[in-house]
Amino acid sequence: MNDVSRETPPALPEAPASARGVFSSDRLTLIQRYAESLATDGVTRGLIGPREVPRLWERHLLNCGALAELLPQESSVADIGSGAGLPGLVLAIARPDLRLTLIEPLLRRTTYLQEVVDELGLTNVVVVRGKADVLHGKERFDVVTSRAVAPLERLLTWSMPLVAPTGALVALKGSAIVDEIEEARPVLRAFGCAEPEVLPVGEGLIPEPTLAVRIAWADPARARVVPRVASASGPRKANGAAKRRSRRS
Repeated sequence: MNDVSRETPPALPEAPASARGVFSSDRLTLIQRYAESLATDGVTRGLIGPREVPRLWERHLLNCGALAELLPQESSVADIGSGAGLPGLVLAIARPDLRLTLIEPLLRRTTYLQEVVDELGLTNVVVVRGKADVLHGKERFDVVTSRAVAPLERLLTWSMPLVAPTGALVALKGSAIVDEIEEARPVLRAFGCAEPEVLPVGEGLIPEPTLAVRIAWADPARARVVPRVASASGPRKANGAAKRRSRRS
């Protein structure tokens, strides 16, 4: 099955006036070039759907750019499941003080990401091909972010091992985030996370504000790479199997 779209991409709308509230004047050209790349190469290479082009600014670029307001100055940031670069590339454009690591397992996506990084001269970005766990136990970041990657329960198991003791998971989420938090309570406890904060993003700046969830460690001194119990079922079974093996040995 061919995963590259053969549809002719629709025309990209002009950048709305609200883009100036998210991106500084010296970064507008870069975000416009990235938008044009997504609307053309991004569609023909199957990275975004053609129906997303007319709403690329309001639904995607501005929301991702507005997330920058939650990130501390000069932070190291990992974007897991970066896809076509949302939100990682947008954050790198909006905030040149940030140091971005884009983590993406699919080759065609990492190829595109690296091409955009090179074409735009984004010296604050590193592209890593692999799943999030490729860096577990190797690197920690001030912020681990993502967008539309997975429900919070799974997102925690991928993200928290990458979060520095004084850092946080800061992910874009939709209106279902409150329910996701309740479903993820066992994993939050297992990792030793603080109470999640649900924060508005882009209020007063963009036409369609969204929500983000911020989750830090309850006790930075006890931040763990791997929790004792990662979920309500799987790891307990694994622990039981380990005990049985221990009794047999």
